[in-house]
Amino acid sequence: MINYPNGSPPYQIAKNIDNHSKRGATLEKDINASNTYYKDLNIALIYKKPTPIQVVRVDYPRRDRAKIIEAYYRTPSTTDYNGLYKGKYVDFEAKETKNKSRLPLQMIHAHQIKHLELVERHGGIGFFIIRFSYYGKTYLVDAPLLIRTIKKTTGYAIPYDWFEQNGHLIKEGLYPRLDYLKVVEALYFKEEN
Repeated sequence: MINYPNGSPPYQIAKNIDNHSKRGATLEKDINASNTYYKDLNIALIYKKPTPIQVVRVDYPRRDRAKIIEAYYRTPSTTDYNGLYKGKYVDFEAKETKNKSRLPLQMIHAHQIKHLELVERHGGIGFFIIRFSYYGKTYLVDAPLLIRTIKKTTGYAIPYDWFEQNGHLIKEGLYPRLDYLKVVEALYFKEEN
């Protein structure tokens, strides 16, 4: 692999990028690599939110080997990612499922729905990125649309074909790994195009 003059590799991308069998747990890595690409090219500034924890007990065998022994979640985290794109606040949740026929609703939590409703109410852009790893397909779905569907659904899941009909397939590539901002551009910045 060819690195930059400072020795760093060009963007941190998932290894074995062409190995479709290892896509099961790569959504977060793919989004993080895409966000690094967007930041490095000054396209957008979007970050993964840290999970808020309260440290209770730490083991200090040596100063350089401190280890958290006990901690708990202070509050439920809101969504996975937030940031800025073209002067607009962007906030989204990423979910990955191995289920080939549906997205179980238990994967989307009430506090995430409430948070994304507030994002929309305050003029931000909110959406979900949903990957069906069985098919190797990743969709961007407008948060208000998915939330309305969740609230109307009497079952415990949303079928895969709903995402095919209502979601926007995100193009996968090398740089960026997931070009989700191309979908954001088409969906939320139509009048500027």
